[in-house]
Amino acid sequence: MKKAVVAIGVLLAVGLGLLGLGFTPARVAPADGAGLVIPDFPRVAGVRLAAIPAGSMSASQGMAFRGGDPLQTVPFAMGAIYVEHPAGRLLFDTGLGREAMDHLATTPWLMRASAQLTLPERTVAEQLREAGIDTRHNFTVVLTHAHWDHVSGLADLGEVAVIASPEEVAHIESEAEDSALARSFLPGVRYIPFNYRHGPYLGFPASFDVFGDGSVVMVPAPGHTPGSTIAFIHTEDGRHYALIGDIAWQREGVALPAERPWLVRRMLREDEAQVRAQLGFLHTLQQRLPELMVVPAHDATVWAQLPRLGG
Repeated sequence: MKKAVVAIGVLLAVGLGLLGLGFTPARVAPADGAGLVIPDFPRVAGVRLAAIPAGSMSASQGMAFRGGDPLQTVPFAMGAIYVEHPAGRLLFDTGLGREAMDHLATTPWLMRASAQLTLPERTVAEQLREAGIDTRHNFTVVLTHAHWDHVSGLADLGEVAVIASPEEVAHIESEAEDSALARSFLPGVRYIPFNYRHGPYLGFPASFDVFGDGSVVMVPAPGHTPGSTIAFIHTEDGRHYALIGDIAWQREGVALPAERPWLVRRMLREDEAQVRAQLGFLHTLQQRLPELMVVPAHDATVWAQLPRLGG
């Protein structure tokens, strides 16, 4: 009996040790950047970007990237990015909606247990209406991916066009647990796939030039979800942004680069090799293009540097 207890204790100690190892500092290998071509970016009059905060979460920095301080609580921004173009208006993701607490219940237990959710004072839909933006005409929601905190605000927007990559639309329509909330909005919300019908862009194999002038370009970035996408935005004032969704939660994920801890990756069911490849390439791209502002969907420090709607 005593030997069995000792054996169980050893197994538990080894298991906890291996689990803890997943939180220790470790760097992802940067990409070599061979063949990376940086074009002349356009400055199209009337192209503007604005952040629309809508709620937040607090969690341990140690959960965000390997090597993060487990004792430091950091804010995780929630919200949407609004892009105005003379030919149309885009809303990237939707922030937390009025029913966000109910929506949180669709997430894995670890997220529910470890995250402290703060509901928005005003939803994205309310802020758009206050700014006089009519979402019924010439307005499209673009999903970087279909996780609950990126689609929660859809419930408040009413009838809007929603586009995503073909792989992400298929993911929504599947039985995947992490797209359950997006799927629950069917058939009221119609998810329309766009095609990466344009050529390579900034080292990515294909692209979708939304307006045909190079100001808003989508590229495939699978890994976090099967159809995750990155949006490159080039505004009229000569600024350049990369909206990377949840490829990294905090900027350190790209700057170091570093992936999320093993336990978090297991919870998210990511394709770990693909996410590492995305992080390594984004790190190299930012080194080669320092004026590019990489915007993780949940880094409050980065969001604080973005223009605000109506600002």
